[in-house]
Formats: sequence, structure tokens, C-alpha cells
Amino acid sequence: MAKKNGRKPQKASGGTPATVALTAAGTEYTVHAYDHDPASPSYGDEAAEALGVSPDRVFKTLVADVDGELTVAVVPVAGQLDLKALASAVGGKRAAMADPAAAERTTGYVRGGISPLGQRKRLRTVLDASAGAHTTICVSAGRRGLEVELAPGDLAALTGAVLAPIGRA
Repeated sequence: MAKKNGRKPQKASGGTPATVALTAAGTEYTVHAYDHDPASPSYGDEAAEALGVSPDRVFKTLVADVDGELTVAVVPVAGQLDLKALASAVGGKRAAMADPAAAERTTGYVRGGISPLGQRKRLRTVLDASAGAHTTICVSAGRRGLEVELAPGDLAALTGAVLAPIGRA
């Protein structure tokens, strides 16, 4: 982290690495918080319902292993990740879901709160092409019960994401 005036900058109260990255980039975004239910079977569906947003506009962040390299896939919570399409989108041959512990260790986030933004190690990222149909989408802000809403183009630019049809109903 860069130092200014010899002092280490402090994170904003309640900030996450994702919101810190957005603020540092000067990106326009809105944070939405809700009470997370630990018993909820689906973090994404829970977020869509709590925020009153269509599940087509709420995107989940999944980490997959593509030919031995961890890769981030961002797809609508209303659908599923097509692993073959993800591998193809990054020029790979084979994809499988990553080990949850490896995903947490590499991104710096806990499962259910993994954000495509502000990860400990920047990973290749693929954003489902359906994101382009929306003015804004919601993704995890880096903590369960916290979502960030932003333009899909801004998300792609900040993560270096490739847009590709990687989701399926």
C-alpha cells in the first residue's frame, strides 16, 4: 500500500478491498447492505431478494481452475456457470470449480463474499456477456450481506475482464 506523508492510508470505516479499489479508481458505484442469513442456501438469490433486484442483474463471483490457473467467472445468480464456455473464453481446454480454500486464500475473501474487485491476487476474469444488457449490475462488495452496484463496463475495465457468454439458464 502506498504511503502518503510517511503514513499508511487507512481504509474507510466499513470499507472492503472492493470498495477501496472502486473509490481509488474514481468509479461511480452504490453500496447495498442487507442482513445476511447464514442458513440461506444461495447467497446470490438471497441478495437479489433482499435488494429487490431481478436475479438477472445480480451477479455471482465464482472461481474456477482452468488448465491449472485460477480464473474468475462472473455470472447472473439466475443461472449457472458453463465451465466449457469459460475455458473457451480464456483459450483453455478444461475447467473445473476451484477448491474453496484455494479460492479464499488467493482472493482474500470468504466464500459467499468473493468480489471480482480488490482481490489479493488479480486473477483472469470473465464477465458473462448478458451483463451488457443492463445499465448497472450488482456484485459482491467483498462481504456476505454487502453488494456493490456499478456499470458493467466499469467492472470489466477495473478487472480486465473479457466479456463472453459463460452463463446458462
